[in-house]
Amino acid sequence: MPVRFQPASLFASLRPLAAATSLLPQEQAYRDFYGFQPMGAQHSRLGCFEVAGYRIAVQVWWPQAPRATLVLLHGYYDHSGLYRHVVEWALGLGFAVLTFDLPGHGLSTGARASIGDFAEYQAVLQGALDQAAALELPQPWHLCGQSTGGAILLDYLLTGEPRPEVGETILLAPLVRPRAWAWSQLSYRLLKPFVTQIPRRFSENSHDADFLDFVQHRDPLQPRSLPTAWVGALSRWVPRIEGAPRSARSPLIIQGEADMTVDWRHNLAVLQDKFAAAEIFRLPEALHHLANEAPALRQRYFEFLSQRLT
Repeated sequence: MPVRFQPASLFASLRPLAAATSLLPQEQAYRDFYGFQPMGAQHSRLGCFEVAGYRIAVQVWWPQAPRATLVLLHGYYDHSGLYRHVVEWALGLGFAVLTFDLPGHGLSTGARASIGDFAEYQAVLQGALDQAAALELPQPWHLCGQSTGGAILLDYLLTGEPRPEVGETILLAPLVRPRAWAWSQLSYRLLKPFVTQIPRRFSENSHDADFLDFVQHRDPLQPRSLPTAWVGALSRWVPRIEGAPRSARSPLIIQGEADMTVDWRHNLAVLQDKFAAAEIFRLPEALHHLANEAPALRQRYFEFLSQRLT
């Protein structure tokens, strides 16, 4: 009988990435559940690495004769299993792909959807890049982040020291401030003494109805609450990143103008001020979850990105 995807079983059985040279039946069941077949990859791995007190789930795909690498960071509440469209696009360009679950997300350890400080995300990103180096993934290493994944890459570019292997940086609806940020901060200060989390409200952040239904009703890896600790970490991170010095980097930014999750007008103004020549591609109809937007919208920004990465 076919093996069914069982999150708890897979979570407990993840092997170090270096040892995960072939997929176990439970790992293949995970890939099948999230629609990663066929992928067009010559071979792949699913494993983990340890960093900053976390065990981080990580996946890698190689096409035949890869010519570069895409390091992919998912958004808040998400996990790597939801990003097959971006993975398949990158493989189609001849890139190897490395993606990982953030702490508290997907198959990684940590309090669900929480973080003590955004600096922890930087340690995890550095750990993932160490994995890319250990596997000798082809350079350049292009970086791509959706929403909170984009925020982590912003932090890396503005306050870190990007490695020489890093090529382009792609920001999909990057988070600087969420929508209604002033109200969110007030709510956080009022609620913090009394609660540690509040129920999650699912939003219509994509025009893909099947994706929205899957996330809300069928995905067993979806967090169901918003920890106040994560909001506190974000509230400390926002002024730090908005006060960071300018960078000579020129990221590629994709932004939907129907986005109701982040304060995209404010965020684009911040990014234009922080980077010497940020290139912005706007999609008037697109909502927030660009990695899982409707196929026609994905195709438009994939074409834009492909022209700049080939």
